Amino acid sequence: MRKIAIRGLLARKVRLALTAFAVALGVTLIAGTYIFTDTINKSFDNIFVQSNKGTDVALSPNNDLSGDEDPPPIPGSVLQKVQQVDGVAQAEGSVFSAGGSFRKADGSKLKGKGFNAIAGAHDIQRFESFAPTDGHLPQTADEVAIPKGTADTNNFKVGDKLEIADEAPKKLYTISGIVKISGVDSFGGGVIAVLTLPEAQRMTGHGDAFDEIEVAGKPGVSPEQLRARIAEVAPRGVEVRTGQQQAEKQTKDIHDDFLNGLRTILLAFAGISLFVGAFLIFNTFSITVAQRTREFALLRVLGAKRKQVMRSVLAEGLTIGIVGSAVGLALGILVAGGLKALFKAFGADLPSTGTVIGTRTIVVSLVVGTVVTLISTIAPAIRATRVPPLAALREGLSSERKRSRWATPLALTVTVGGLAVMALGLFLSLKPNAALSLVGLGAVMTFLGVAFLSPRLVGPIADFVGAPFEWFRGVTGRIARENTVRQPGRTAVTAAALMIGVALVTFASVFAGSAKSTFRDAVTNGSKAQAVIQNTDGFSSFTPQAAKSVAQLPGVKDVASVRFGQAKIDGKKQGVTGIDQATFASLYHQGWKQGSDATLQQLGPGTVIAGKKYAEDNGTKVGDVLTLQTSLMPALKLKVIGISYDKGGLTGNLTVANSVLEKDFGFRKDGFVLVGYDGSKPDKVVKASIDKLLDSRYPEAEAKTNAEFIDSQAKQIDQVLFLIYALLAMAIIVSLFGIVNTLVLSIAERTREIGLLRAIGMSRRQVRRMIRYEAIITAQIGAVIGLVLGIVLSILVTRAIDDFQLSIPILTLILLLIATAIAGVFAAILPARRASKLDVLESLAYE
Repeated sequence: MRKIAIRGLLARKVRLALTAFAVALGVTLIAGTYIFTDTINKSFDNIFVQSNKGTDVALSPNNDLSGDEDPPPIPGSVLQKVQQVDGVAQAEGSVFSAGGSFRKADGSKLKGKGFNAIAGAHDIQRFESFAPTDGHLPQTADEVAIPKGTADTNNFKVGDKLEIADEAPKKLYTISGIVKISGVDSFGGGVIAVLTLPEAQRMTGHGDAFDEIEVAGKPGVSPEQLRARIAEVAPRGVEVRTGQQQAEKQTKDIHDDFLNGLRTILLAFAGISLFVGAFLIFNTFSITVAQRTREFALLRVLGAKRKQVMRSVLAEGLTIGIVGSAVGLALGILVAGGLKALFKAFGADLPSTGTVIGTRTIVVSLVVGTVVTLISTIAPAIRATRVPPLAALREGLSSERKRSRWATPLALTVTVGGLAVMALGLFLSLKPNAALSLVGLGAVMTFLGVAFLSPRLVGPIADFVGAPFEWFRGVTGRIARENTVRQPGRTAVTAAALMIGVALVTFASVFAGSAKSTFRDAVTNGSKAQAVIQNTDGFSSFTPQAAKSVAQLPGVKDVASVRFGQAKIDGKKQGVTGIDQATFASLYHQGWKQGSDATLQQLGPGTVIAGKKYAEDNGTKVGDVLTLQTSLMPALKLKVIGISYDKGGLTGNLTVANSVLEKDFGFRKDGFVLVGYDGSKPDKVVKASIDKLLDSRYPEAEAKTNAEFIDSQAKQIDQVLFLIYALLAMAIIVSLFGIVNTLVLSIAERTREIGLLRAIGMSRRQVRRMIRYEAIITAQIGAVIGLVLGIVLSILVTRAIDDFQLSIPILTLILLLIATAIAGVFAAILPARRASKLDVLESLAYE
């Protein structure tokens, strides 16, 4: 039976290649994800190990509640205390502060996006992690060194000028050196400007404080002993670790805060591709088992047992699974490079010091691909065992099985059950992991239920989408439409693979459109301001000096800074918004459940306003006292003086005064600044003066009108949407291979029929056209079902989000239908050519 299995595979080389490649595509993204994230993790690990190799003990502020900002720096007095600890040979403070604005000497922006920072060069060489490849590290307050990646991207060389601005006003520096950062050219694609330590402190507003203190011990003093001694003099909020522990902590932070989430997201898309591939594998084996009915019956006549027939089919599946998985693993190396290029295109040039292929990557890729293939093969294999020996003597065997009367009720039950499970995950107050698990399980059940139900939908949809072909192409179009409904089960499974991809694209499009619509209404109805100031990257915080300077301009009446921080309540992290209580109400419509705009005026030390959702979830009432843990205060008591209902979502769960957020939480940078005009000058004139001020003194910030602000946020949503489209493309490609495979197998099955059509006058062009129309109709069946399902899922998810406005982008969905039709045309190229090249006489004699 092994020989029979091998011959069965080799006799259908095209089917073998297409099916194995479908498995490979599903496995490719899994392998590529692991290789990509493992490589990044190893690169960061190398960076942190290299940067800490000369450090015996490191002191750094606790960053658990720092949010998107740097944690409060370590006071300079701590360095003096550390230097006096017994066993300390050398100690030096350092600066590495995220943020800053960087421009060329002519004021133009630099190419590339990513993580920006200002760092201070070390005087003690053993602590230095920046190594010049050209020139030297800065030696005066007017010099700067930049990463090689930044220099290459922007054609900088030693001696060129670079403009830098942060907490201090902008200043023009001379590039003294091009550096590598612990062996890599770039640290996330952004700019890291290396200044002298005092200049870095001045530019970042640190004063005499540091972001880290590095310590080297005297001979005979171990890092563990030194750490214990230094810990005794370190103030609260400053963590003391050995150099090795510091490197491990930095690697862990990158892994937990970024790489884990990235890997989970990418593996979810890989799972989608493999799930789609499972439909292709199931359909392929179902068709071939049906086509080989007489072959299996003859084997039974010759003495083969049911188990042997089943093993034969499963052996084919096992072979395809192993081959496809191995190819997918190899392609994963290329995909890892593609993922790096993709994220670089979206502004994240992640470090890479070599390709890492771990044992786990190899094992998971081979096992997952093979197991999924075997599971998809089980049902067709069982069906093969049920072929009776007498079937070998029959003519005109039908390859379409009769549908069980329980199939439709079961499909409806699974579909409704899947939607119900999704609803439980969305509407019940569960932990995030539990909620996501229920939503994922519900989605899989829903897709399977709709796939089981789709044979009932094939006929009506084919009649609808196939009508134009019949009207304009006559008999050719009619034959194509009838071919798609001849075996609805086969067409349904083929279309179901594409349905999944289209449903997810539809969901992403509708959700993104709804997010943009909700944000547009929130700004339009919530903002009373004439301008909004934000960071040029659209999301980072920026210096509060910008708002103070804008407030002094003629024509400006009020400014209200909005800041964002974090705290813990009962061990759970909560977002905290800071506002200028004196001006916020005049520039923003704040809704209320309990309180009024006058309540905002009462914000100050010891007070907080709770958001409606937070109050409902936690039973919080006006007059309650909340105890918050912040990066500066172990137990900050705040009295609730009001409960807000902000439909725009600007103020979040907890709102305090900016003065409190700075003094007690350590957050001093602005996230947004609302600006109101006094009407003494035309709006355009005031806006132009704001633009001029920011461009000349605070180039990291920019002012936008409400309409421009809405457009900028919409572009960010679109950027994420395009990334989702790119990751879903793999699933779409796999589903198109399903159409190709089904048509190729169908042509082999209909060889005599096609020969007869040719014999009675159908031309080669008409044969190609017929196959092409079949592919388009099949693709459109999947697209229509996927479109409807995607909209249903969108409605379900958006209802679970408070004040989220559903908006269906009709034009985008129409373009999606057109795109699937075009994809069907491309999928038909190979099958159509094969069909048109069949010899008429040989086809008529085909058994």
